Amino acid sequence: MAGKLFGIGVGPGDPELLTVKAINAIKQLDVIIAPKTEKKDGSVALNIASQYIKPETEIVYQVFPMTVGFAEDDTAWQSNKQEILELLQAGKNVGFLTLGDPMFYSTYIYVFRLLQHEAVEIETIPGIPAFCAIGSATNTPIVEGDSILSIIPANMPEDRVRSALKTCDNAVLMKVYKNSDAVIDMLAEEGLAKQAVLASRCGLDDEVIIRDISGEKGRKLNYLSTILTRR
Repeated sequence: MAGKLFGIGVGPGDPELLTVKAINAIKQLDVIIAPKTEKKDGSVALNIASQYIKPETEIVYQVFPMTVGFAEDDTAWQSNKQEILELLQAGKNVGFLTLGDPMFYSTYIYVFRLLQHEAVEIETIPGIPAFCAIGSATNTPIVEGDSILSIIPANMPEDRVRSALKTCDNAVLMKVYKNSDAVIDMLAEEGLAKQAVLASRCGLDDEVIIRDISGEKGRKLNYLSTILTRR
């Protein structure tokens, strides 16, 4: 009998923010897939979930190239897919851990698409996205009343970021680490800088909260950095 694949959101960083359902799923896994990039050792998602993992659970690290999709070269993705399939066909329950929520800007989405048409059972377990945790940690309302929330990946071309900021009531800016200076300038131009709060590694031991984002110009931000703002 084939095993089951679980896509598990482990939340933003604090192990206590995993859902009960996520913890229960982790405890029944035979194998955990821990995604990592080519440049870094270890897995943040695995570290967050570590206290809930059984000692006998096998940990399999898989490298996923940080590219937009995988149309040009899917060699690594296909290799990872095959490894997961073999584990499932061996009757093992396999969990794929992901930061935040599995269906929100996640590597898991691509893994799910590769496997969804195979003869395997898949269950996706939601997690708390970082921006929700940041709102609570800083007592910052994310959106209320009849306002509209825009979620903006700040690594898009600047003209698209600028266009999104011009029309938003409230905004969450993800992936601000690559072009933070330009993002801070755009927020100032649109009158969105003074109300902004920036959080890096929210929920982790080295969490940083910044309420004056203008002072962050010229500084390198952590990959796990997000800005909340509103008009």
